[in-house]
Amino acid sequence: MGLPLGRAADETLLAGLTTGDPEIAVAFVRRFQRTVYGAAIAVVGDPQLAEDIAQQTFERAWRHAQMYDSRRGSVKTWLTAIAHNLAIDAVRARRSTPVAPEDLDALLDIMVTETPEQRAVAAESAHRIRTALAALPREQARALVMAGIYGMTAQQVAESENIPLGTAKTRIRTATRKLRTALGAGDEASRP
Repeated sequence: MGLPLGRAADETLLAGLTTGDPEIAVAFVRRFQRTVYGAAIAVVGDPQLAEDIAQQTFERAWRHAQMYDSRRGSVKTWLTAIAHNLAIDAVRARRSTPVAPEDLDALLDIMVTETPEQRAVAAESAHRIRTALAALPREQARALVMAGIYGMTAQQVAESENIPLGTAKTRIRTATRKLRTALGAGDEASRP
């Protein structure tokens, strides 16, 4: 390449990855390892997982080096985006599995039914939320709980409920709006 690897341009090192030269690969990783690891740890918060994501990032860069387009950003920006996306995927994959949709009706009944123990422990705001949730049509309440409490995307709600994506989005949005209205009206009623 003519220049010492430590002073070669980022784009030159990236292009050199495709040659399979181990010295170029080492120089490339050394130059960007802190940046890539930093992007991963910022998202996942787990050092071991961040190291795995950093390794995956460099593997992906090696496999897709020819796809890099300098007009869309620097090599550093490109690598950071890869690391960030892989980290988000890892976080999503590690989320706990939500309650099975067939068990959601029973869970909703528990959430919206008051018992003496719940009244003794629950704050007034929790009571208002349960009451507002119970007032929603069942399909809207299910969609809202799946999205809001269990973190499911609208696409996951649609697949789980066997409904079109647009319907899932509408149910979530409508339920959210109704819940906000109900809770907002309660705030105004409690003011002197």
